[in-house]
Amino acid sequence: MLKSLFNWKVLLNLLVAIGVFVGLVWLTFRWLEYHTNHGQEIAVPNVVNKSVHEAIKILDDAGLEYEVDSFKYDPRYRPFQVLQVYPSPGSRVKDARAIQLKVNPRTWAKVAVPDVINKYAGLAFQRLDQVGLKVGDTIFEPSIQKDAILRVLFKGNMIKPGSLLPRFSTVDVVVGSGPMRNISIPNVVGLTVKEARGVIAKSMFEVGLVDHEDGGKDESDIVYYQDPASGDVRDQGMQMDLWASKKTPAELRSKIDQLNSVYRMKSDTALPPIRYEEIPPHQEPVYEPIPVPVPKKETPKPEPVKTEAPKTASTKPASSTPHKTAETKPKTAVTGNTSTTGNTNKTTVPAAQQPVQKPKAKKVVVE
Repeated sequence: MLKSLFNWKVLLNLLVAIGVFVGLVWLTFRWLEYHTNHGQEIAVPNVVNKSVHEAIKILDDAGLEYEVDSFKYDPRYRPFQVLQVYPSPGSRVKDARAIQLKVNPRTWAKVAVPDVINKYAGLAFQRLDQVGLKVGDTIFEPSIQKDAILRVLFKGNMIKPGSLLPRFSTVDVVVGSGPMRNISIPNVVGLTVKEARGVIAKSMFEVGLVDHEDGGKDESDIVYYQDPASGDVRDQGMQMDLWASKKTPAELRSKIDQLNSVYRMKSDTALPPIRYEEIPPHQEPVYEPIPVPVPKKETPKPEPVKTEAPKTASTKPASSTPHKTAETKPKTAVTGNTSTTGNTNKTTVPAAQQPVQKPKAKKVVVE
């Protein structure tokens, strides 16, 4: 086996195979150097802050390829201005190398308008702000959907949910302010059901029950009765029930009278009319000033006269002789209203008063 391995023919074939392999490797590297321009490099030109059109022209002249990518919009820079270059300016690259350009877009990226129709205004404003849309004017419109978003407007035109708008665009919203009050009911008797629907919607009411006499749903049937009646006043959004038939209202008089007995209230005209008397305007009462009391001057009351009981005085008789002094007790003789005493002086004493020996206490009467 070893002899066959060292045979000259085997060795010759092995040398030929090695030579072919080395030759192929050498040719491959030479082809790569020729194809990739080995040793031939180009410096990346500085195109930062230039417009994208100028940057593309410079790269074409330098024999370089380019890829343009929109960067995040920055209002501090001009639209389509080159903000970044990769590889960085001054780097050496091969010929036909693709250079990536980061360019400032013309405006903000577009966002989809969220579906806020029939949503509460507070929640709708929050959702619009989350996607980057600003709310401008708030227009109130009568509607039974109070404080709900009815429409979204952009530059005066209504836009549908999902429409694309530039970010930070300003949109106007139409908000329901509540139903209108005391709207007159239109007369739709004699119209087709289709025409009646249009009139009712235009008057800001809604169609309620539609009763077809034949049980069908033909919109061309003639309305011969409605409830509420025309001329009544209702709030916006109230429903109107319709009765329709292919016959005319004149042919359905008995049916109309039957419906009137159910849906119309008859007023009793036998009672006398109520008379309303005008009440005179209310007059404010006039109040007289309260007199201020004047203090009265007290007049002094007369003091009662004090009366004292008379005292009996003892009289001494005059003696002819000064040496003899003798008391003489008078002898009182009551004769009528007078009393006599011997030879002494006469003294008149009232009969009602008796002489007292001791004075009595004085009584003072104060009234």
